[in-house]
Amino acid sequence: MASSSTIGPMPSKTADLEETWAYLSEGVDLIMNRLETGLSFPAYTNLYTTVYNYCTSTKMAGRSDGNRAGANLVGSDLYSKLHAYFVEHFKPMVNTCETLQDIELLRYYARQWDRYTTGANFLNRLFTYLNRYWVKRERDEGKKTVYPVYTLALSQWKDVFFKQIQKDNRKLTTAVLRLITQQRNGETIDQGLVKKVVDSFVSLGLDNTDLNKECLDIYKDHFEGPFLEATEEYYKKESDSFLAANSVSDYLKKVEDRLREEEDRVERYLHNKTRKELINKCDDVLIRQHSELMWESFQGLLDFDKDEDLQRMYALLARIPEGLEPLRKKFELHVKTAGLSAVSKLIESGENADAADPKAYVDALLEVHRKNSETVARSFKSEAGFAASLDKACREFVNRNAATGSSSTKSPELIAKHADMLLRKSNKMAEEEDLEGALNRVMILFKYLEDKDVFQTFYTTKLSKRLIHGVSASDESEASMISKLKEACGFEYTNKLQRMFTDMSLSKDLTDSFKERMSQNHDDMDITFSIMVLGTNFWPLNPPAHEFVIPIEIVPTYDRFQKYYQTKHSGRKLTWLWNYSKNELRTNYLNQKYILMTSSYQMAVLLQYNRNDTMSLDELVAATSITKDIMSQVLALLVKAKILINEEKDQYDLNPNFKSKKIRVNLNLPIKADVKAESADVLKAVDEDRKYVIQATIVRIMKARKTMKNQALIQEVISQISQRFAPKIPDIKKAIETLLEKEYIERVDGSKDTFAYVA
Repeated sequence: MASSSTIGPMPSKTADLEETWAYLSEGVDLIMNRLETGLSFPAYTNLYTTVYNYCTSTKMAGRSDGNRAGANLVGSDLYSKLHAYFVEHFKPMVNTCETLQDIELLRYYARQWDRYTTGANFLNRLFTYLNRYWVKRERDEGKKTVYPVYTLALSQWKDVFFKQIQKDNRKLTTAVLRLITQQRNGETIDQGLVKKVVDSFVSLGLDNTDLNKECLDIYKDHFEGPFLEATEEYYKKESDSFLAANSVSDYLKKVEDRLREEEDRVERYLHNKTRKELINKCDDVLIRQHSELMWESFQGLLDFDKDEDLQRMYALLARIPEGLEPLRKKFELHVKTAGLSAVSKLIESGENADAADPKAYVDALLEVHRKNSETVARSFKSEAGFAASLDKACREFVNRNAATGSSSTKSPELIAKHADMLLRKSNKMAEEEDLEGALNRVMILFKYLEDKDVFQTFYTTKLSKRLIHGVSASDESEASMISKLKEACGFEYTNKLQRMFTDMSLSKDLTDSFKERMSQNHDDMDITFSIMVLGTNFWPLNPPAHEFVIPIEIVPTYDRFQKYYQTKHSGRKLTWLWNYSKNELRTNYLNQKYILMTSSYQMAVLLQYNRNDTMSLDELVAATSITKDIMSQVLALLVKAKILINEEKDQYDLNPNFKSKKIRVNLNLPIKADVKAESADVLKAVDEDRKYVIQATIVRIMKARKTMKNQALIQEVISQISQRFAPKIPDIKKAIETLLEKEYIERVDGSKDTFAYVA
């Protein structure tokens, strides 16, 4: 280590400025230029003491600033000497830099920066007394260009050395940018060197009003601005040439890599505040300026299920404003087209559009939804905009496709029929979970239905048949489906369905109590009998449109139940639904005894043969009161089953040679009239219900608003009802007219299109 004697003897306490600086300048020079040779602690202490002695010298203090006498006030001369020293210190450095370029310049600059800032730190501690008192007082009095010694050193580096180098075409900045370009081209560079130079730009920023506050003026002017310009130029050239020779898919990968590299660059040697500007610049040049090309290639990626490329494209375009909107629109059209195409293929492969198979129809719709739903989740991160596009497209093709034609009721009908098949005993679903999954999938389509009331009515009709005929797969599955519908549409939607189950339970109890009463009072009850009493308001069942002559064989049971029921419920009226009832008949006229499972109409016909072997069509119509049209269909089924023989026109004989492989023979098959009537009845019921729903909604709105203009009222009705079905404006206007007639609402005097609620 060098001893203090190498910088001469320490001046006395009363030494003047020249003597003091002559001693201090040797120490300052050693610290700034030869610190590696060492500075002993006594030498450092002597230098520190000399500064202290000079600043507290009473002789100096007395002649300082006129009226500001006293210790701690001297320092201006010393500060000026230090200032002048720094100016001289840079001259040889500036000359050296004039001969250097690129990497050599950067290495020299970084080496000098390290040496200079280390020395300046020592000086700052050496001149602590000057900083603490004189500098502080000057700054407190508003002289903001007076700095603590370390900051003074940086200020001088900036003004005398840094700006001098930069005068020559921003020589330093150009050298740094050249290195960064080399790195972008795949070459290995000294990142530590770049970081050191860039960090110096940050350190040179000074905020005169608050020296502790980070100031990025120098960094921004001398580095960030030119760096961003160079980045834009580099990537503009690269992206144009890359796209000219490569596919969009390859370009997406390239952009992904480049963005990762730029993020890494910020971490390694740029100031963190550059991140936003740099990434915005890259997004603009690499993505926004080529977004149209990406949008154009999106359809191809969808068509060929290029998942990874779709993910990349989504991630990149999500970075720019409005980058995703064109993709969402294209995706919506893609899904809609796929849905319409799937149904068209189904119809083309089938017999005709009217007879679309419900299962095949539902499977086709669900497959399109499943595939595209997975794309939204996987490729578009379940982003809300794409999910909305999927929903919009599905709503379109689920309600309007080749199977529905112009009918808005066909899709709800087919989906309800599919749900009916799932919930029947005949369904081959192996496990309960499979059935639950299938019901969940039905609910996916249900949410897209516009006319949910049509589905509800068909579903209710089908449920009533399942319950009446006892062909429901399980009560648990029925309850599960009702629960799903309730969750989707509310209590009111499923109220009727739940009441139907209540009626079934009450009917079982009623049958049991009736049988018990009969066994006590009558010995001749040889007919096994069970009854279902179903509330008219909850069951979508219509009584036969014609009279029906009850066969004498069941009249006693019929009368007894009528009387029994009246004693329990005197105010209620029973309407017998013979068209839904079923029976079992035992054959006694054949060697082999068979049990024939029949409808009530078939039973009424066959029981006539207890008294006759042959009967004409007219005789059978007269005996049963069944209309000729229905009677012909009933007889056709019995002839087909070979129970009756029809050898002469309109003449039907009992077949004495009837044979069947099964002991229990099911004759109770639906007749065409029933099947056609069901759809017609459902649609008629829907129309009736809609009238009342629209009227009730208008009354509810008017009661709350008191007065309302015609157009606003129509819009509010549409808004409130659209969850259930899509109301037609003429229907709403008709309902308004009806309510005006019924005096629920009235026209406001002097205003043609304003209505008021009548309390």
